[in-house]
Amino acid sequence: MACSSCFYMFIHFLFLYLSSQPIGVHNLYLSMKPLCLEDEKSALLQFKERYDIAKTLSWKISQDCCSWEGIECDENTGHVIVLNLGSSSLYGSIDNNSTLFQLTHLEKLILSDNHFYSQIPSRVGDLSRLTHLDLSASVYSGQVPTEIFKLTRLVYLNLCCNPSLYDPYHYNFINLLEMKALGLRSLVQNMTSLEELHLGFVNMSSQVPNTLANLSSLRSLDMDWCDLHGEFPSAIFHLPKLRYLGVGDNSALTGRLPNFNSSSPLEELRLQATSFSGELPSSIGILPSLSYLDVTQCKFSGSIPASLANLSNLKDLSVSANPFTTLSISSISWVWKKKKLTNLALEMINLYGEIPPSIGNLSQLHKLSLNDNQLSSAIPSQLMNLTQLTILDLGRNQLSGSIPSWLMNMTQLVELDLAVNKFQGEIPSSISQLQNLMFLRLFENNFNGTIELDNFHKYRQLQVLQLSYNRLSGCTSSANLILPRLLALGLASCKSYSSSTFSLRTRFMQFKRVSSILTKPRGY
Repeated sequence: MACSSCFYMFIHFLFLYLSSQPIGVHNLYLSMKPLCLEDEKSALLQFKERYDIAKTLSWKISQDCCSWEGIECDENTGHVIVLNLGSSSLYGSIDNNSTLFQLTHLEKLILSDNHFYSQIPSRVGDLSRLTHLDLSASVYSGQVPTEIFKLTRLVYLNLCCNPSLYDPYHYNFINLLEMKALGLRSLVQNMTSLEELHLGFVNMSSQVPNTLANLSSLRSLDMDWCDLHGEFPSAIFHLPKLRYLGVGDNSALTGRLPNFNSSSPLEELRLQATSFSGELPSSIGILPSLSYLDVTQCKFSGSIPASLANLSNLKDLSVSANPFTTLSISSISWVWKKKKLTNLALEMINLYGEIPPSIGNLSQLHKLSLNDNQLSSAIPSQLMNLTQLTILDLGRNQLSGSIPSWLMNMTQLVELDLAVNKFQGEIPSSISQLQNLMFLRLFENNFNGTIELDNFHKYRQLQVLQLSYNRLSGCTSSANLILPRLLALGLASCKSYSSSTFSLRTRFMQFKRVSSILTKPRGY
């Protein structure tokens, strides 16, 4: 008994000693932590041989694979449970023979933002423990395999944003990745634990199933550019945890907004370029967390509800191109009080009146678009407070006066559109201070004087320069002006040209990217 007591006392003092030595305890923990299993390590090394990339440089055969970059292991069993090779510049195809499918204990598989020019391999469905699957933006094509719908543990599925091909004959995009209508229904039926579902740019040619409203844990739903049609189930708007809803750019998708309640956590609502109609409900103004609202190019009628003034977190408001009733700019005076706004788009909404001085309150704005309305008078000087602007679009109104000198202080501008107004005076040479401009549209005004094209030589990023149909007396330039990114040049306003200007035109024609050069004057 005495020896037994001594042994237990020794163990007790040893424990107290180790407890006072953090490094010792750490080393003891490491010695107890299970190592990566050899068969899984071998599978990863074989995968590395096919895709030898920067992220796998740490994958050394002499080291425990649980310490490799992009790998996480279960602390108890040593099984690889996370493989994260997102944004790794993987290039080539991936098929059912890939050794990554030997990692049967995977819980998270992230292969986003790579270049797999292949179909999604059906053996993804063998990874039955997956809770997170991210294959987004990786150039997959063909049908989404039905085997994926067997992954009933998924809480996160992202197949979004695989690129599309542009069809110039039908002015449309052709999505590379497809999912049959029955596939969408199977997905919704089987993956009942989904919290995030991102299917943007997956061609479905489908209606949205009513059963989608049964996903009570859903927090984010992205189905932009999916060729959805039919009526969108209004019950989806009432999902108790839904924060993000995006079904934009589905032109045949119809629906109406419901009456919202204040318990909704909705933060972003994107319905742009759909056929949603009816009126914007006043209850939209009681959504406490709403920060982003885009209903551009829908079919909403009536008026813009004044209750939007109650949205204290509103940062992005885009309501352009809806058939609202004619609006006086004074009727939306609450807009100019939303100091958190970073994007404001009020184009083509029958808006008339003068731009108020209170627009200067929106000092956080990055984008301001008031194009194609009936706005009049001069640009208010208070607009100079919007020093964060990158886009200023006041085109197609009835604005007058000259280009204000303070506009040249907005050096972050990448797009300036004052076209189709009643502006006059000379185009100031100091406009060259806006060196970040990519788009400059001043056509169809009453600008006069001579344009020194050399003033634009600092615009190394300029893609569109449109000065046509003003009262400009001429355009001159040295023969050395080169704008390497130019796509479109409009000079139809110039009544006379120097020989060097014709030389400039010849030089521009050598750039195949230039899509239009307008030099023939038009009558006034």
